[in-house]
Amino acid sequence: MKHYEVEILDAKTKDKLCFLDKVEPNATIGEIKSMFHKSHPQWYPARQSIRLDPKGKSLKDEDVLQHLPVGTTATFYFRDLGAQISWVTVFLTEYAGPLLIYLMFYFRVPFIYAPKYDFTTSKHWVVHLACMCHSFHYVKRLLETLFVHRFSHGTMPLRNIFKNCTYYWGFAAWMAYYINHPLYTPPIYGEQQIRLALIVFLFCQIGNFSIHIALRNLRPPGSKTRKIPYPTKNPFTWIFLLVSCPNYTYELGSWLGFTLMTQCLPVAAFTLVGFIQMTVWAKGKHRSYLKEFRDYPTLRSPILPFIL
Repeated sequence: MKHYEVEILDAKTKDKLCFLDKVEPNATIGEIKSMFHKSHPQWYPARQSIRLDPKGKSLKDEDVLQHLPVGTTATFYFRDLGAQISWVTVFLTEYAGPLLIYLMFYFRVPFIYAPKYDFTTSKHWVVHLACMCHSFHYVKRLLETLFVHRFSHGTMPLRNIFKNCTYYWGFAAWMAYYINHPLYTPPIYGEQQIRLALIVFLFCQIGNFSIHIALRNLRPPGSKTRKIPYPTKNPFTWIFLLVSCPNYTYELGSWLGFTLMTQCLPVAAFTLVGFIQMTVWAKGKHRSYLKEFRDYPTLRSPILPFIL
């Protein structure tokens, strides 16, 4: 059995960082990262990007050496991805923040509003309903992070946690300040508008959870397998017939419902910004599905049926 010699160069300077002798042909990139880590302890595997070209795409951990377009002396290029943090930690942090921040405004803790309003409650029932819906949404997200989601990538750059928390925590404070403000006024069409909004919100929350369960069941524990998601017996998943990322579709619907319920401009702004970001993610995922699966259903749109 022939063995490989592997040299790893710095993608920026082209300096040789590591030379590995007698590497098994069935060694994976993940195993090569572990070997590289032994000679450079500061660069743990999750922090490494190994590629065939200095400006090329990162190779997957599961890629096998003998299946790559390299000779018996293989040259790879290394880039430092920076300090990493687990996706679970990021999600728990960015979701716990809005839950707690919103409740601080709801209970009107001191130094937010005028002193005479400290620990008072709103006279409008929609304010209490909005707090329950907002809390339900983020408790759901926290529980899904712990018990439902299976992540294809274990980590993300540490700097992302600051960006993500600024977004989620900042918007939560902005929304909560106005919804729980002593001068807040209920929606113009009253109870009918609020009840319709609640139905939309709950419907989309159930739909979003249903999609997350369907996506979880596509990926066996501990694997990075990707399959085409199809509708299941659950009617909330039938939207897969028309949309590639219905979890984002339902998420958008939930926030539209919350906007309608509170009739609050900061909520509408959060919904709009979220929609733009989710559209970017959905388009990217839709493109990857089309690229990876030749038999991918052509009727599907990324996020909105027949539109977007």
